[in-house]
Amino acid sequence: MGVPESSRYLPQAIRHHWGIDNKLHWALDVSFGEDLDRKRAGNAAQNFSILNRIALNLLRQDKTCKLGIKAKRLQAGWDNDYMLQLLGD
Repeated sequence: MGVPESSRYLPQAIRHHWGIDNKLHWALDVSFGEDLDRKRAGNAAQNFSILNRIALNLLRQDKTCKLGIKAKRLQAGWDNDYMLQLLGD
């Protein structure tokens, strides 16, 4: 009796899922230092995580300059016009 066809793709699907998950967490940690955050009160950690993901998506969508996510984040902190451009103003 052989292995069902659907179970042959399960390991690949799991690796694919965790690859996406790990890529997201790596980007959040490198660009936003999320692993170093010490927010513990109430929903602070979850709220800031959501804001970081929104910011990461906005930075990834920007194709006007060829900078990394961390550099774009710093640029947005220094340049209000660039920040407003990212926010769609």
